[in-house]
Amino acid sequence: MPKAVIQTKDDWHTMNEQARIDQLDDKIAAAAFRRLVRHLQHRHDAQNIDLMGLAGFCRNCLADWILDAGFEGDKAQARALIHGMPADEWKTTRQSAATPEQLARMEQSVKKNAPE
Repeated sequence: MPKAVIQTKDDWHTMNEQARIDQLDDKIAAAAFRRLVRHLQHRHDAQNIDLMGLAGFCRNCLADWILDAGFEGDKAQARALIHGMPADEWKTTRQSAATPEQLARMEQSVKKNAPE
């Protein structure tokens, strides 16, 4: 593996944390992931648009990530797994319309995401 070029203190911190998270036991990581998903299923007041505006990811991103990691279902099945119900049902019963301010925050936040 090539060495990363560390130019700033933030780069060092990021590289150090990435190395440490890769060493986390899969059983522990899986338990934490399931807890996060259950938490988001319970906290439907935490809207996807607000999660995107604050952290640059949401429930739909988690569904995409499990697909990327090898989940054998399709996009609809992945979203149902993460939402705890079909995505269309979740949108109808849990999701509010996004305001222009929320959309603007999301746009700015996503720009800060690390490249994949």
